[in-house]
Amino acid sequence: MARGKRGTPEVNASSMADIAFLLLIFFLVTTTIASDKGLTLRLPPKRPPDAMDEVKLKDRNVFNVLVNSNNQLLVEEELMDIKRLKEEAKKFIMNNGRDERSSESPDKAVISLKHDRGTKYEVYISVMDELKKAYNELRAEYMGVTVAEYLEMENDEKKSKDPKLEEAKQKIPYQLSEAEPTNVGGN
Repeated sequence: MARGKRGTPEVNASSMADIAFLLLIFFLVTTTIASDKGLTLRLPPKRPPDAMDEVKLKDRNVFNVLVNSNNQLLVEEELMDIKRLKEEAKKFIMNNGRDERSSESPDKAVISLKHDRGTKYEVYISVMDELKKAYNELRAEYMGVTVAEYLEMENDEKKSKDPKLEEAKQKIPYQLSEAEPTNVGGN
């Protein structure tokens, strides 16, 4: 009996390509792509605990906005539709001491926001949007430009150093105090 050379069996490479392709499709379909959305807020710098001062504010300089678990707004102890919030905030900020129940000046005006844990996220975002729009419109008006031009200046790195923009931010600072959410509502 003669011993012959045994040939190595051939591997069918086409089935391996099919399996690799199926695995690729499986992972593409089952993997979620992170598309987190959120609010862009600039937080104040962290201060050492010993440097914490209790800030005394006059009641007239604080614009209270409360949102309950039924997604209702209570603004300055009055039920209000979200559509009116921006205009009321603008009136409060730019009061300049005319009405004794509103802020003394834009740089002293503080908006205090407090919401319930049961508040819908969409309502919370809408409230924040309306308040931010109020500040954007006031600053644009102060600078004598449109809101679109103001936003372009603020978002452009080169234009964000503009002295007019810096002055508007100094004269009408975005002062929002957000309190810890409560769990009062029935949800």
